[in-house]
Amino acid sequence: MQPEEPEQPIPSPNLRRRRLGSELRRLREHAGLTGEQVIERVKWASASKLSRLENGRSRPGVGDVMDLLDLYGVTGSERDDLVGIARDAGNTRAFLSSYAVMTSLQRAYAELEAGCTEIQEYGAVIIPGLLQTSAYAKVRILSARPLVEMVDERATGRRTILQKATNHRTAGQKRNADDPDTEVAARQSRQSMLLRENGAPKYTAVLEEAAVSLRCGPPDVMVAQLKHLLTMAQLPNVTLRVLPPNATVASWYLSETAFSIYHFADPEDLSAVAVETLAADMIVNDVPVLERYGQVFDWLCEAARSPQESIDWLSDAVARHVAAGATELDSVPDGTAPSSPTTPAPLSPPAAGGAGPGRPAGPPIQRGPHERTTRRTGQAIPD
Repeated sequence: MQPEEPEQPIPSPNLRRRRLGSELRRLREHAGLTGEQVIERVKWASASKLSRLENGRSRPGVGDVMDLLDLYGVTGSERDDLVGIARDAGNTRAFLSSYAVMTSLQRAYAELEAGCTEIQEYGAVIIPGLLQTSAYAKVRILSARPLVEMVDERATGRRTILQKATNHRTAGQKRNADDPDTEVAARQSRQSMLLRENGAPKYTAVLEEAAVSLRCGPPDVMVAQLKHLLTMAQLPNVTLRVLPPNATVASWYLSETAFSIYHFADPEDLSAVAVETLAADMIVNDVPVLERYGQVFDWLCEAARSPQESIDWLSDAVARHVAAGATELDSVPDGTAPSSPTTPAPLSPPAAGGAGPGRPAGPPIQRGPHERTTRRTGQAIPD
């Protein structure tokens, strides 16, 4: 019997846009043309249209891409490949149809995860979304609600919080704090990619002990979450490591924020790192930045417990949480502790909207290979 072919996910429009933009910039520069010259020759009304295309920030029209390829003299198989990428980049309907539930806030992460062969995540104080139970995710969303509901002091004289959803530089959507169930359901739809029988990505997470401590949620919720981590750790493509609080990382290195690294099947698609902050999440694919985050992740893995030691520690943590007042159940309401990994059943969503991806956060800011990360306050990458 022939082995099954790996299941191929529908291409991420986000990834296709970034790939297409990089190729269009390369072709323009090879043709010796400035952006202004291109705009004039193809007679586009908007001077920023080309910039948005090259930076992967807008949905490309196939006709527009063909006009550029005509100008740059691109023919044959190269032209066919780029037109195909342009079609993938604009085919959001097919991509979204592969998820039971999806929201605008979760979509940015879903598009990053689609097509990945490997994902590496560091959870400093919050368990990564791909590992969260629905009850834990809802706690995270509701705990962030006060930040979301705070209004600008210029309008009311009250204290201002810099909100990701309203201060977003590229794709800010006004968040709806009244619909956490829809965001939870969308996140559970994202988790299904780890459970594919064929072609599931390799997934490694390093979790600080603080991320699974009693201060993260009600005891029953945390017991179910810990049991879910133990269940996920049994999957052949999932590796979990717990980092002790007294572990020395490299030469006393401290990672400033949580982050996620994404590697893709197509070698022409640049890997990406998503960095979390309170003000904004950013996606960066500059090669030097990726190398630095890759080194940091290696340091974290070396300092953390081994996979088996981490499983043992998580098992002991369940007992500690039970001793602190949790009820030791095989499952708890809301489907938070499945006895075996299965594709999560989405919750019945109420009204449309969203409450963020599980913390006070909006969709990531996209950074292309030709953009720097100096827009955020403070350091953009670890030293």
